[in-house]
Amino acid sequence: MTETLSRRALNRALLARQLLLRRERRSAASVVEHLVGLQAQAPNPPYFALRARIDEFDPAELAGLLTDRGAVRATAMRGTIHLLTAADYRRFRELFQPMLTQAFTRSQWFSAVADLDLAEVVAEGRRILADAPLGNPALAEQLQRRWPEHDGKALVTAVQYLSPLVQVPPRGIWGSSGLPVHAAAEAWLGAPVAAEPEAEELVLRYLAAFGPASVLDVQAWCGLTRLGEAVERLRPRLLTFQDESGRELFDLPDAPRPDPRTPAPPRLLGEFDQILLGHADRARIISDEDRARVFTINGLVRGTFLVNGFVHGIWRTTIRRKVAGLELRPFRPVAARSVEILTSEAHRLLAFAAPRAESRQVNVAGPA
Repeated sequence: MTETLSRRALNRALLARQLLLRRERRSAASVVEHLVGLQAQAPNPPYFALRARIDEFDPAELAGLLTDRGAVRATAMRGTIHLLTAADYRRFRELFQPMLTQAFTRSQWFSAVADLDLAEVVAEGRRILADAPLGNPALAEQLQRRWPEHDGKALVTAVQYLSPLVQVPPRGIWGSSGLPVHAAAEAWLGAPVAAEPEAEELVLRYLAAFGPASVLDVQAWCGLTRLGEAVERLRPRLLTFQDESGRELFDLPDAPRPDPRTPAPPRLLGEFDQILLGHADRARIISDEDRARVFTINGLVRGTFLVNGFVHGIWRTTIRRKVAGLELRPFRPVAARSVEILTSEAHRLLAFAAPRAESRQVNVAGPA
C-alpha cells in the first residue's frame, strides 16, 4: 500500500530540503546549487534567501560569485529572472527555450517583428552583445541600424527571449543599483550552453530541493510541460507516496523526510522566496487564504515569516537615511515565545538590511 504523507510531513520535508530547519555552514555557491537557483526578479531577494539558510551569511560572498562569473542572473524557470550557478545555467538553459519562444510569440512585441527572419535578429543581437554588454536602449539603437523600420523594443525583446543572455553586474550586487545590462551568455561565461540538456536531471535536482512532489508540482516550479514522460523514465529510481488528497508524489530514496513532529523555528523569508513558488499545491507551506495576502495582483511576493513551519504573516522594512524600521504583521495571533523569537530575528535582519542605520525599530502589528 502506498504511504500517505500528511500536510505536516510534507512541510517538514520541504523545510529540510530548503535548509530552513536550521541554518547551515555552507558556501553560497553550494546552497544556490542545491536549491537549483534563487528567484531574482528584484536584485536583493537572493541575499535574503541565503541569509535565512546560511549561518553567518556574508552578502559579499554572493556578490563575489556574480562578479567572478561563478553565478549569473538570467531568465530560467517560469520565464523569470533567477540567480543560478554558471554551471547550472549552462546545463539547463536550453530546456527553457521552447517555453520562452512560445511566450514571445504570444507577447505584444511579436507582431512588430513577425515579418523578419528572427534567427537573423537573434544572431545580430548576439554578435553585438559578444563585443560588450549593453543596456536595452543601446542594444535597441544598434539593432535599429540594421532594421530601422522596426520597433527597437520589439527587436530587443526578440533577442532576450530567443537567445541565452545574462544580466551582468552591478545589477544584483548587494548595495549597488542599476538598470539591467545584458551580455551574450557564451561570451560572458567563456563556454556555450548545453545543446541537449536532460529533463530527467532537472527533475532529480528539483526533488532534492522541493520534494516529495507530483508531476504538476515540478511543472509549476519550472514552467515546462509534459514532464510526466521524464518522471516515468525515472520511476524505477524513485519512491512513490501520496498526499492526503490521493495525488501521487515522487521522491529521492535518500532525501530527508523528517518526523512530522520535528520542531520548526520561526523564520523570516524575503520577497519572492522560492519556497512559496515551488509547487502547484502549496498547502504544505501556505494556505489559500494566506496566499491571497502574500501574492499581489501585480505579481509581487511579499516577505513572509514562518511559525511552526507555515506562513503566518508578512513583514516589510522602511529605511530612511539613518532610521530603519521593520514591521511584522501576523495573519492570526502568535504565541508570546514565537513573537519573542521573531522580534529577535527581525532585529538581526534589520541590521543586515540597513547596516549604516543609527536607529532601528521592530514593530509587531495586530493580526491582519
